[in-house]
Amino acid sequence: MGYRIAVVGATGNVGREILQILAEREFPVDEAVALASNRSVGAEVSFGEDDTLRVRDLDTFDFKNIDIALFSPGAKVSAMHAPRAAKAGAVVIDNTSQFRMDADVPLVVPEVNPEAIARYTKRNIIANPNCSTIQMVMALKPLHTLAKIRRVVVATYQSVSGAGKEAMDELFNQTRAVYVNDAIKPEHFTKRIAFNVIPHIDMFMDDGATKEEWKMVVETRKILDPEIAVTATCVRVPVFIGHAEAINVEFERPISVEQARAALKAFPGISVVDHRVDEGYVTPQECAGEDMVYVSRIRRDPSVKYGLNLWVVADNLRKGAALNAVQIAELLARDYLGGLAPGLPAR
Repeated sequence: MGYRIAVVGATGNVGREILQILAEREFPVDEAVALASNRSVGAEVSFGEDDTLRVRDLDTFDFKNIDIALFSPGAKVSAMHAPRAAKAGAVVIDNTSQFRMDADVPLVVPEVNPEAIARYTKRNIIANPNCSTIQMVMALKPLHTLAKIRRVVVATYQSVSGAGKEAMDELFNQTRAVYVNDAIKPEHFTKRIAFNVIPHIDMFMDDGATKEEWKMVVETRKILDPEIAVTATCVRVPVFIGHAEAINVEFERPISVEQARAALKAFPGISVVDHRVDEGYVTPQECAGEDMVYVSRIRRDPSVKYGLNLWVVADNLRKGAALNAVQIAELLARDYLGGLAPGLPAR
């Protein structure tokens, strides 16, 4: 049995990636609809290698015949249209920040807390976590199972694609301007991004943290364990695709580097590349286009009793957004909508 799928925000970076991944993973689609704002109506987007979809107007679209709607249009648009789609009977998988911390909306990383999907019936909405949170909790989950985590300190190095296509264009144009000595005026970012790093993602909050940093704290607690203490510093770097994170983890009991490495290697969706030689680690440039979360630089932190340091890298458009949403759809189809998604065993 196939499903009728709508992709909202289909012309954006994540929307295009969702359509590509649905095709790559052979999700059982009877009908696919690409939706965006009225200024994109009539444009064409690729659906796999051979098919294209003509973009339709989100504002006037009726969701009553849609089974699953994958949203990635921005929080304000999701706030308006996701409840409308859910009321019409579609199960919404929302990639924005709009519903993540709502108590009656599950926040899901399929490898980490798949059981949370069951709560989707309360509002017909499932939330996709923030890109930086997804790759971090993927690395933390097997370690938390092995030796309970007490505290996490993380610094992120986030690519410009996390801020959308215009942000990617700004990095490209500024880089070119540096080489030809043209004047540079930041537009999307608060300061020049080319050959620079900016410790500012999303708006500032009253306590001095940015909203991106707050997201990592509260989302990690909701997904993994409300008792974990988390502090984050989120930084935008001049990389087009791929987020990196330097993560310091403090545990409640002893855990060796060897135990951590073995647990990470055994966890689905993680690839450990940890060789203490030149090139023995993964960088954002190498993870672009890949589905895995890569863990490197696993080492003991001698400054605390039970501590480890990790370097974690992932493609923020794939596992950090589109792939995670499609994986949720696969589990939803298999376990709750009566279908069987390719690549997943029967329940």
